[in-house]
Amino acid sequence: MVSLENSHSHVSSTTHHSQTRPYYYTPPPSSAKVHRRSIGRSMRTIRSNLFQPDCENSGPVYENLTDSVVDFRLTELAKKPPVDKSSFSDAEFLEISQTFSDFSAYSSDISGELERLAYIPNSDPNQSSVSEPEPEPEPCVGFLQREMFSTEIIESIEPEDLQPTVKLCVDSLQSPSVAVKRSAAEKLRFLAKNRADNRALIGESGAIPALLPLLRCSDPWTQEHAVTALLNLSLHEPNKTLITNSGAIKSLIYVLKTGTETSKQNAACGLLSLALIDENKLTIGACGAIAPLVALLINGSNRGKKDALTTLYKLCTVRLNKERAVSAGAVKPLVGLVCEEGTGLAEKAMVVLSSLTGIEMGQESIVEEGGIAALVEVIEDGSDKGREFAVMTLLQLCVDSVRNRGLLVREGGIPPLVALSQTGTAKAKHKAETLLAYLREPRQEASTSTP
Repeated sequence: MVSLENSHSHVSSTTHHSQTRPYYYTPPPSSAKVHRRSIGRSMRTIRSNLFQPDCENSGPVYENLTDSVVDFRLTELAKKPPVDKSSFSDAEFLEISQTFSDFSAYSSDISGELERLAYIPNSDPNQSSVSEPEPEPEPCVGFLQREMFSTEIIESIEPEDLQPTVKLCVDSLQSPSVAVKRSAAEKLRFLAKNRADNRALIGESGAIPALLPLLRCSDPWTQEHAVTALLNLSLHEPNKTLITNSGAIKSLIYVLKTGTETSKQNAACGLLSLALIDENKLTIGACGAIAPLVALLINGSNRGKKDALTTLYKLCTVRLNKERAVSAGAVKPLVGLVCEEGTGLAEKAMVVLSSLTGIEMGQESIVEEGGIAALVEVIEDGSDKGREFAVMTLLQLCVDSVRNRGLLVREGGIPPLVALSQTGTAKAKHKAETLLAYLREPRQEASTSTP
């Protein structure tokens, strides 16, 4: 690379090239912990190679950028007006929040219960192959004895018949028989799955406080039916307040720590549903939800990781929960997910990381865990949406930190950023140009202070 002032003499003067530091060079601190990627993938390992005009397109655009092409593009960007730091922060975070919501909406009762009820094995390769023992059968009577309680049966129940049905289920939640309580919770779960009027009626019938003790039941199937019933009921807005006021948050967190994989997923979604009320976010964080969500992020199936990511993102709109997430070790697994392909997790992980850049300890942890290198790799090899998220997160890391700008340069971020400013989506181009403008600032500031 050559300096901006000497870009036109680069081809003819290799001696001058070797003596001139690039304008965007910032020496990284010696104590910086930098994440290293394998040799051969990144532009950082090949950027000294010149582009051969007769070659076919064999890689990303940035691999066909010579130093002079990069400097020419940077020269163009240097002519643009200075960046206003206050002009993008709020709007960009709103945009990233809306985008996250677009592809992370959760649904009620996500556990594939129809497959289980029909005795079809779960086909998710991420689920444990070890089968759990079936619960011991206990006597149930009448309506509660039905093992197959399908959507067709639920939809066929007339409104005038529904109230006695719900009352029977709610009353049965108090039974001394585990089998009766399990069956009643299961029926309420399916009654609340699809119909909004059912959710309202069940909530008004006293089911919520009756379900709460089952969240701590030692029988895993009873616990699973209870937590999923509460998730489904929480989708009715007035029920959210009933659930919170009944003291369900701590019990949901207990399920998140101790339940089956499905129970943990649905407990996370239940907390997410309650977190849609702003005043619940601090309460959920204070009750200890962050650490088990991070554990689900590390150890869960893909479905569990997605639920953990979505819930963490919603909770981390509050500063104190950001601090809790960083302290609970969320950053390391988030950085690890950034470069995963084909799971649908990378973009979500970057959105959560972008949220954590809002606090200083979050920025420090992202850098320490190799986040800058991982984000540069996404800009090089990721999807269009992934590149948008990656450059947004890098922008937040570098906007007020000369040190982080130096680390970004050291990680070979300039060529892929230049390529992104030329070939990315409109949003990605704007963010890349903004970030490149920040990378010019140290040299400009130094030159103006030098006599």
